[in-house]
Amino acid sequence: MLQAGTPSLTGGGLLAIVVTLLLTWAFYAVTLHLAATFFIGETPSQLAAKAAIVPAIVSLLLQSYGVETGIVSPSLGVLVVIVATMLADGIAISFVYRLSTRSTAPLVVLHFAFAAVLGFALNNIFGLI
Repeated sequence: MLQAGTPSLTGGGLLAIVVTLLLTWAFYAVTLHLAATFFIGETPSQLAAKAAIVPAIVSLLLQSYGVETGIVSPSLGVLVVIVATMLADGIAISFVYRLSTRSTAPLVVLHFAFAAVLGFALNNIFGLI
């Protein structure tokens, strides 16, 4: 366990931020492609990669700067991050896949479900979170 005043394990530098963003983007892209293939049918994976960058950036920014700086209260932090990420996900999916709001909403919920299940499974396998 790190004590107060000691640097984080990654150092918090630019490389750590870039790698975290790339991993989050890849995770969201894979889960979005799975959800879109299940919901829409055959879709190019490039569409998922285009749409996945938006929720990745929003979730990382809110987690890093929203809760830690006090913009979002810690007690509501998780709920705010989830809602804002799902909203950003919906906007990106609607724009990239050219879907109506009525078609976007179930895909966003399905994407959240795929991400939650895969995240839970990876956490059980690797114990990273």
